[in-house]
Amino acid sequence: MSTALLLAIATASIVILLLLVIKAKVHPFVALLIVSLIVAISTGIPADKIMETIFSGMGNLLGHITIIIVLGAMLGAVIEASGGAESLAQRFSKSLGIKRTVAALTMAAFILGIPVFFEVGFIIVIPLIYGFTKVARVSPLKFGLPMAGVMLTVHVALPTHPGAAAAAGILHTDMGWLMMLGILISIPVGIVGYYVAKVMNLRQYHLSVDVLEQLQLAKPEGTPKSEVPPPGAMTIAGLIVVPIVLIVLGTLAHTMLAEGSILRDVMTVIGNPPIALLIALALAAWLLGVRRGWSKEKLEDLTGRAIPGSASVILVAGAGGAFGKVLVESGVGKALAVTLETLHLPLVPAAFILSLALRASQGSATVAILTTSGLLSQAVGDVTDMQRVLVTLAACFGGLGLSHVNDAGFWVVTRYLGLSVADGLKTWTVLTTLMGLSGFALTWLVWGMI
Repeated sequence: MSTALLLAIATASIVILLLLVIKAKVHPFVALLIVSLIVAISTGIPADKIMETIFSGMGNLLGHITIIIVLGAMLGAVIEASGGAESLAQRFSKSLGIKRTVAALTMAAFILGIPVFFEVGFIIVIPLIYGFTKVARVSPLKFGLPMAGVMLTVHVALPTHPGAAAAAGILHTDMGWLMMLGILISIPVGIVGYYVAKVMNLRQYHLSVDVLEQLQLAKPEGTPKSEVPPPGAMTIAGLIVVPIVLIVLGTLAHTMLAEGSILRDVMTVIGNPPIALLIALALAAWLLGVRRGWSKEKLEDLTGRAIPGSASVILVAGAGGAFGKVLVESGVGKALAVTLETLHLPLVPAAFILSLALRASQGSATVAILTTSGLLSQAVGDVTDMQRVLVTLAACFGGLGLSHVNDAGFWVVTRYLGLSVADGLKTWTVLTTLMGLSGFALTWLVWGMI
């Protein structure tokens, strides 16, 4: 099949998806499955491989995020029911004020994003976002957009994460310089994201009913309040930090301790994100629940009621993974890469545009970065070590932009923040693209200075 036809099918499939979700009001899960089938059939994927491809794309993604999302939702439900998130938010808001609180949480999200994968980190901070939202009586986008933006920035740009680390290996980039320059450039990119999100929040967006209920903005009058005082702010902060610390220790143990060491094995297990969240949930159940007089039945009810709310996020994200897999298997990404390669652009713009286009076409930032690195591996043979670092960063920032309907992260962010698909494209997609462009501009500026 010709490159032009493949690209036309991919474009048409995204347009159809948006029409189904926005105009026809089809549930995103169903709409994603429909367009996945359309693309698979139109691009000639064998009939007996179509559902296998869809199952593979959905299964691979769900295997990665299901446990994390469910445990994160349960942890959030326990913290929210205890009043702890609001207690923490009140303390911070009183000390800093709302404007400085948003900036402080955005900086905290930047640091959190360095060792922790984007989806994991975002789910961990959701209880905080909801708690601060209720205290400040503002939209969750006020806190959520800049926090998610900076977390995704460090996820794609720093070699503590798979995309940048693997790209460094493919392009033979110095890991230390990549880390240092990645942090130095990511800081102003994060500042750009903070101010872009601030401008976006001048407008009011309609929130989903699920998120409004979660925030208790529509809570009926006369609802009885708990007589037990809320837990201290430091207790809640500690519970949020526990899984982060465990994940960091697990990563350090895996890289610094000798293979076969018992301590390394133990830390690797408890530092795995699902296990770290399970430990945090157990601590929250004890500290916020049992120790404060909650019955076992109440805890079971709270954690059980968290599952239906997370199911929608899981299913839609899984269907997004299926759509992305079908686009990969159809050859759309390769066709796009070949088309861009023929333009013979300078290295830094070529790396950024290739990665950005691949990100837009198949959804995964990591796949976009790795594919771009592979395509450019021969072209960087004659550049200096520092230039090689900058080419790698350009590819990474390309993977930051154009997060949209074929990206599981798009659905996680928009669902938890209560955005419709249309508003998600106007906010999250635009935010990630502007941050990616700013990262590219800074990278190219440094290229011109060396």
